[in-house]
Amino acid sequence: MSGHLRLDPDAAPLPAVAPESAAIGRSLRSYYAPGRAAELDAFLARFLGPGELGFDIGAHVGDRTASFRRLGARAVAVEPQPRLQRLLRLLFRGDPGVVLDASLIGSQRGRATLHLNRANPTVATASAAFMQAAAGAEAWRDQVWDSAIELPVTTLDALIDTHGEPHFAKLDVEGFEAAALAGLSRPLRSLSFEFTTLQRRTALDALRTLEALGADYSFNACLGEAMRFALDAPVHAGTLARWLEALPETANSGDVYASLEEARVS
Repeated sequence: MSGHLRLDPDAAPLPAVAPESAAIGRSLRSYYAPGRAAELDAFLARFLGPGELGFDIGAHVGDRTASFRRLGARAVAVEPQPRLQRLLRLLFRGDPGVVLDASLIGSQRGRATLHLNRANPTVATASAAFMQAAAGAEAWRDQVWDSAIELPVTTLDALIDTHGEPHFAKLDVEGFEAAALAGLSRPLRSLSFEFTTLQRRTALDALRTLEALGADYSFNACLGEAMRFALDAPVHAGTLARWLEALPETANSGDVYASLEEARVS
């Protein structure tokens, strides 16, 4: 039989693919593209090793969680979007090294509203300020948050109390990074958080929150999805803040990495 699909012109039309399903499919093709796993593992191996624990906060389609597991680390994958939660249960079913959590991560326990973008689930957000910033940005004019759900909020401290202290925590929560870090009362060995040029103030607030923990963090950053550091050497928070402020709008987004051990961000 031929591997090509042939359509009968007299047949009933195929059902349309829901925008959210199509968007999740695009994410799966992008984040699990051939060769990407090896690149991701090589980069994240500086932060996690066998028997250690990683938090994947804003797990989306679970590519970081999958990398943690390939590196021999256990994973707590936090993803509040119901469709993505179902996907993660399917991807990691039967894996005792992965714990799934559907909470939002914030500064204190309670409840909050998660705004969903069904055509682009990667930008679901609990931050009203993030949506307001997007509404005034030309590059974001096509983004529509067309649904919302109320969810429980937990904190990084509470996650640690339940699962243990992570050796590495990754935060990608669309403008809610500073709020999430405000729920952390102890320095972690290493962590990362997303930044956007749309909302630089959130990244700067996140840096100040980490500094307030009283730990001597070293910092570096990656642009976009690049698995390589943008800075030639680790820097202190003030230098990284100036680098973030100087980025052109076209840089769009990336991740800040912080570690108590300078070599991990070299």
